[in-house]
Amino acid sequence: MENKKPDETVDTRGDVCPIPDIKTQKALRKMKKGQIVEVLTDYPLSTERIPKTAQSQGHKILKVERIQGPDYRILIEVGGTS
Repeated sequence: MENKKPDETVDTRGDVCPIPDIKTQKALRKMKKGQIVEVLTDYPLSTERIPKTAQSQGHKILKVERIQGPDYRILIEVGGTS
């Protein structure tokens, strides 16, 4: 399941709060249930805030992983918890 290819990538590297959250929410709103959003971030607080917010809205967090140096990758399945 975590190996699905993302339908959209949101690159928020270089952005600080609340920009990564806003960009992620914008992407999630325009996507269909079952699609996968990949969020790239280098802002540590986003690795906690983005998954928590997405889950509270009924999305499924597939993976949160450090990919290189300060960069993280978050995979979210739209509407995946219902």
